[in-house]
Amino acid sequence: MGRRELRESIFQLLFITEFNETEEMPEQSTLYLEGIEDLKDKDEKYIQEKLKKIQDKLPQIDEMLNQISKGWKIARMGKVDLTVLRLAAYEILFDEDIPTGVAINEAVELAKKFGGDDSPSFINGVLGKLVKVNE
Repeated sequence: MGRRELRESIFQLLFITEFNETEEMPEQSTLYLEGIEDLKDKDEKYIQEKLKKIQDKLPQIDEMLNQISKGWKIARMGKVDLTVLRLAAYEILFDEDIPTGVAINEAVELAKKFGGDDSPSFINGVLGKLVKVNE
């Protein structure tokens, strides 16, 4: 799997967590991953590890997103946009292997694919603010 496909899988699993109890997530993750054809062990391991790292940082990520998105607290955001923002914010703030520009670009691409018409510009604006605040 390429990085984009891996990121998309992580996004989808992170999205699933919005609709399931924590106790149900191991089973939900297994079901999701079993549905991916030709999934290599190393890719599955990468997806699972990164998902766990993001989930561990969600309180910090959500707090940061609430601080920078004036008038759009996370409770008001659509689930797709929020999930894209959480993934990208993790990559920008905590993942040193992914350049900031790549994280933003990939987030905008996810927003184009899964979000609404206004999602790409909303995502780009919020992430731009996140980067500026954390320089």
